[in-house]
Amino acid sequence: MIGQLRSTVIDCPDPRALAAFYAELLGLPLVEEQSDGDGWVVLGGPPGHQPRLAFQKAPDLRPPAWPDPDRPQQFHLDVTVDDVEAAERAVLALGARRLPGEGKGFRVYADPAGHPFCLCWD
Repeated sequence: MIGQLRSTVIDCPDPRALAAFYAELLGLPLVEEQSDGDGWVVLGGPPGHQPRLAFQKAPDLRPPAWPDPDRPQQFHLDVTVDDVEAAERAVLALGARRLPGEGKGFRVYADPAGHPFCLCWD
């Protein structure tokens, strides 16, 4: 092993707003925010404690357009849930939107900034 993963970082136009979405979705606390509160926000634990999810300002971000190959998803998160119907209602209420595509054990959504994520169940 060369190193350990510190954080997964998501580019977005509004780091504070997208961090609030994922804090509700994943139950991760806010642990770091840039003093100006505008360019960098981290959820999770201190460095070395996983998971950590960070958000950095990218004002000119061209969000993915799932499943358009000209604007690919770039990355996505799989989120395990017990009740997909209840979880879907909750993420839609937080500002997510349903995207085309689902399969055995998963449904695809976009967060408020357009990044795809999946709700997964066994």
